[in-house]
Amino acid sequence: MKKTIREVIVVEGRYDKNALSQVVDATIITLGGFAVFNDREKLAFLRRLAEQRGLIVLTDSDGAGFVIRNYLKGALPRNRVKQAYIPDIPGKERRKRTPGKEGKLGVEGMKPAVLLEALRRAGATFADEETVGERRKDPITKADLFALGLTGGTDSAAKRRALLKRMDLPEHLTPNGMLEALNLLYGREEFLSWAEGAL
Repeated sequence: MKKTIREVIVVEGRYDKNALSQVVDATIITLGGFAVFNDREKLAFLRRLAEQRGLIVLTDSDGAGFVIRNYLKGALPRNRVKQAYIPDIPGKERRKRTPGKEGKLGVEGMKPAVLLEALRRAGATFADEETVGERRKDPITKADLFALGLTGGTDSAAKRRALLKRMDLPEHLTPNGMLEALNLLYGREEFLSWAEGAL
């Protein structure tokens, strides 16, 4: 049975929308890939939807997906937009002859359970579930990432990539994006004790 989600979900294209609409009952808007950069009307519409219902951005985990995601981060009200990330999984979609440039599956190639988990981790509001506890009291900070050697060190980028891989998060996440994702997934104490064992 499909899960009903309150927020509007934003995806890159129609194949992503088809895959997602088989998993959730939600309003799903397609961006048309990079076309959104020149579509003022669509951007104004997305702003209005963000204010009224909240948005969840779900793009592919390749470089192009992150270009679109970062553009939207700058163009939409941050406090009304949640970021959903799919893991980096090598492969190609069935309808394509060859894999994408980075050889990763996009949103359309993800299993339903993976898509649901990505939405859950982003903090989606499911109609049939209690709202998951509001943001945990103590957030993870940039200082925590620095103390763990995930920023500001000689091999911090490699450490970040390794940690992102272990957490099934995309390798293209910036340190700020990683911090945002971590705060959605963990309380500070929980993350610090987990990270000490993982690093």
